[in-house]
Amino acid sequence: MKRWNGWGDESIAFALNPQALDFLRAQVGPGQAHEDAALAAVCAALPASRLAPHPLFDQSAEARVRHALGQSLPDWLRLRYGRIGAVPDAVAYPESAAEVRAVLDLAAAAGALVIPYGGGTSVVGHLSVPEGGAPVISLDMGRMRALRELDREARLATFEAGVLGPDLEAQLRAHGYTLGHFPQSFEYSSLGGWVVTRSSGQQSLRYGRIEQLFAGGRVETPRGPLVLPSFPASAAGTDLREIVLGSEGRIGVLTEATVRISPLPEAEVFHSVFFPDWGSAQAATRTLAQARLPLSMLRLSNATETLTMLALAGHPRLVGLLESWLALRGCRSGKCMLMIGVSGAAAQVRQTLRAALASCRRHGGVAMGRALGEKWKQNRFRNVYLRNAAWEHGYVIDTVETAVDWPRVTPMMQALEEAGRAALAGFGERVHTYTHLSHLYAEGASVYTTYVYRLAGRYEEDLARWSALKAAACAAIVAHGGTISHQHGVGLDHAPYLEAEKGAAGLAAMRAVFQHFDPEGRMNPGKLVQP
Repeated sequence: MKRWNGWGDESIAFALNPQALDFLRAQVGPGQAHEDAALAAVCAALPASRLAPHPLFDQSAEARVRHALGQSLPDWLRLRYGRIGAVPDAVAYPESAAEVRAVLDLAAAAGALVIPYGGGTSVVGHLSVPEGGAPVISLDMGRMRALRELDREARLATFEAGVLGPDLEAQLRAHGYTLGHFPQSFEYSSLGGWVVTRSSGQQSLRYGRIEQLFAGGRVETPRGPLVLPSFPASAAGTDLREIVLGSEGRIGVLTEATVRISPLPEAEVFHSVFFPDWGSAQAATRTLAQARLPLSMLRLSNATETLTMLALAGHPRLVGLLESWLALRGCRSGKCMLMIGVSGAAAQVRQTLRAALASCRRHGGVAMGRALGEKWKQNRFRNVYLRNAAWEHGYVIDTVETAVDWPRVTPMMQALEEAGRAALAGFGERVHTYTHLSHLYAEGASVYTTYVYRLAGRYEEDLARWSALKAAACAAIVAHGGTISHQHGVGLDHAPYLEAEKGAAGLAAMRAVFQHFDPEGRMNPGKLVQP
């Protein structure tokens, strides 16, 4: 059973060990947990649904609460404090494109809004229900998860868009293939959600972002179906896939997606390399990205993130031995860790890894083999559970991300971290902040910054702390020429900053597209582009 007010499955815990708690106390002060609201009490306080019953609707209080919010920090605050606000009036669980069309027709007849729901993992407010106004239907795609067609010759697979990451990969692996799209939310996010938010997986260096993988599909819009056939390439005017990619539910519901797949790799390894400082680490990482070696992943942690990962790992004796060994080789307090992933044919993996490690050594890198890399792979989808554990001890973990060209990477990293520190200082609080480069390109990198700070234990103050930090971070992104989102999307949280990137003419064009497909403005209004 998924947690109703936190991340992931209720049966999975990723506890903070005593050394980790001591580390957090030293960085930001002692945390103080508070009692969360109870699901039963939240459900009991809901107003009645404003929609008439229908066989396609679940109007139970629990279903409505579970579909009201996503995984952003404001969402968590509302859930944990029992300040839910508006919730859907009904949850629909269509099992076919025809039933999706039926739900859209019901919404039109009832004057209702529709919020598409994939895996519920949005961290930027995609699922928030507008306060007041029209009734709302949450359209949950979770029952539409079948592999509809597999074309081995063209290496294309067509899925119903509600399929979650593990189910998608299991269906492909049974035939010897993979999509290779592994965002941190992989276990609970959907194919349709990946497409409409322009998701990026951890191994995008090999397999590509979702825009490289999305070949075509079908969208049920209020005006009727939009069908996107797949082609190897086309010069026939506007690529209509681009209207669907990043559309965040504004034009309709993606019901089917055709994706480009790859054979399962014969071999896959993850190795760690330490560098004495950020300058050498970034130079080495940029060199690897621009060499276009057939790597699957590069992930570079700055010195504070490297320190934090080692502190949270537990096993203080082993970590102490590692740090002593690295110190003898010049990697001391400012050391930075690079994770290198290679996937493919066994011989190619060996050759590529040798070339990558040789390049790292020329920049002062110290290779540490597979042990840390395999540990990272083992926990790649579990580390996010630390958000639950931190909350239980009175701490918040939140993130922001962007992407910039190489000359701006270090200034952006410094600006984002300083923005967080300055914002929380206004509340008399410290913030522990660190950064990694999670996706690498020849021309630049994504910059992913994490903030850890204490809960106040009061809804209004905790919301004010987050709002100040988020505004400061977004302002820093805009000021330093970054995109407002590299992989999380826009939703509500980033919408005020979109004009700086798209310009007034660009926003007007986007509004015109939404108006064409959704003339009455029923589809996820207010998200991505504000009125």
